[in-house]
Amino acid sequence: MAALNVNINNLELKNPVMTASGTFGYGLEFADFVPLDGIGGIIVKGTTLSPREGNDYPRMAETPHGMLNCVGLQNKGVDYFCNNIYPQIKGIDTNMIVNVSGSSPDDYAECAARINTLEHIPAIELNISCPNVKDGGMAFGVTCEGASSVVRAVRARYDKTLIVKLSPNVTNIADIARACEAEGADSVSLINTLMGMSIDIERRRSRLSIGTGGLSGPAVKPVALRMVWQVARAVKIPVIGLGGISTASDAIEFLMAGATAVEIGTANFIDPAVTIKVRDGIGEWLDVHGCSSVTEIIGALKD
Repeated sequence: MAALNVNINNLELKNPVMTASGTFGYGLEFADFVPLDGIGGIIVKGTTLSPREGNDYPRMAETPHGMLNCVGLQNKGVDYFCNNIYPQIKGIDTNMIVNVSGSSPDDYAECAARINTLEHIPAIELNISCPNVKDGGMAFGVTCEGASSVVRAVRARYDKTLIVKLSPNVTNIADIARACEAEGADSVSLINTLMGMSIDIERRRSRLSIGTGGLSGPAVKPVALRMVWQVARAVKIPVIGLGGISTASDAIEFLMAGATAVEIGTANFIDPAVTIKVRDGIGEWLDVHGCSSVTEIIGALKD
């Protein structure tokens, strides 16, 4: 059988299949459906320095080949995570990774610093699609300066593997990726959700409480794949691809485009065992095509 292990700098994954934040809870919720230790990495739901209530309902809406959400990073804060969630997940035999969000560089850095003390959390993923409350509400991830400010602040207080999750709602995502790399990011993951909306024509209102939300699912895959390909050619650090992956062939496309690993998100809601199915499907494809390791197809797209 082909070897499936890959490395995100110093972080070794058993296989290149990970879960996307916000779609897999804290991992425990899926323990009845899949062997958690068979997944390359589990990225738990977004965590912030202080508790957040999230947005009002409705905050999810189905769309053709996808879904919209405006959950709003509902969570009980980093201290609750450290004291209550971490003891329950630290024994899971895979890479447990925390997605970190904030409203200022200092918020991100303090949250990351507290997670840095947790022995069995080897990495964090920064969600830089959050609005900068001190600078007019523009998301950090839409400018090189905003992205750099967060990565720089976190890098100064966090010494484990640092993944930065990039927003697709930008003019040139490769520039943002390079800015993150320059400030010490170990990897970038992309894409986060695309901004979208849906309208109930009978009520003449948005189907989401705040009007717009993030689009995910198969509908975004061609955009995500294109951006992963662009970023993989622009940076030297490993790239993690996500956006509409629901089958092994989807994942292989991202690997060939240059991703070292992939994250599966929305598909977890449809099939809670999809991560293991994709992992096994990648292995079967590699065996059929005479590959001894998954690394042979990373960036293998021909010009």
